[in-house]
Amino acid sequence: MGRTKVKKSRSDLAFYVITGILITVFFILVLYPIVFVVAASFSSGDAVSSGKVFLWPVDFSLDGYRTVFNDRDVLIGFRNSLLYMVVGTTINVSMTMCAAYALTRTDVPGVNKIMFLFTFTMFFSGGMIPNYMLIRNLHIMDTMWAMVLPGAISAYNLIIARTFIQSNIPKELYEAAEMDGCSDIKFFLKIVLPLSGAVIAVLVLFYGVAHWNSYFNAMLYLNDPEKYSLPIILKQILISSQIDPSTVTDPELQMQIARIANVIKYALIVVTMIPIVIIYPFIQKYFVKGVMIGSIKG
Repeated sequence: MGRTKVKKSRSDLAFYVITGILITVFFILVLYPIVFVVAASFSSGDAVSSGKVFLWPVDFSLDGYRTVFNDRDVLIGFRNSLLYMVVGTTINVSMTMCAAYALTRTDVPGVNKIMFLFTFTMFFSGGMIPNYMLIRNLHIMDTMWAMVLPGAISAYNLIIARTFIQSNIPKELYEAAEMDGCSDIKFFLKIVLPLSGAVIAVLVLFYGVAHWNSYFNAMLYLNDPEKYSLPIILKQILISSQIDPSTVTDPELQMQIARIANVIKYALIVVTMIPIVIIYPFIQKYFVKGVMIGSIKG
């Protein structure tokens, strides 16, 4: 049997053309700032200052990256942000999946009321001052735990994970496992988690990006520069427009800092994007599936 050709009306063609143009324009608007930042980070300070950089590097130079990676504060911030992201994401995903599984069990007393309390926090919260007082009273100010424990469970992510489990783990499977003597913990570890790879990947992306870009919590709860995250270091550099020359060991680089300040900022922005750029391709294939199945039941 031959394929049936469907003729498209002029209105359909016009719609596709207009949609394609709008998407292309939007794509260019989103992509250009990234291209410019990358190009400027590999350009000379004189080229960036004079506005010669547009789409590709001008007077190719690695001075910005050399200066960034010779700055001790940047390396400390990178290390701290990586630590907060790994530890925080592990805590987030673990607690979210445990809570999501428990809230799918209809035999849990008051499960609907508990779910309502989680949902309530999406619209109303204590605010900044009560949160600050809570962290201070827990005696975790200026520690790693102030960065990873607040917001350990996101209500939005919890709803996605709960709906995913309800849609993909049938009750009959639990009943069959229970008849074979499988405990709740074993069922969760051996069956629920392996079948929830798509939504776990989505949670890792959501939580990981949030921790890596975390700025406000670090500004509120951290006082020791040795514990600063990378966004705080970036903020300080953007405000001062330069890296403290005393932290650079190479004398030649000390002389170049004044004229490559903008290049340093662009290079640091690129460095902050590296972990997310590396992680995203590995979990991108699960992203749409996990979000859609976790958001729409049926």
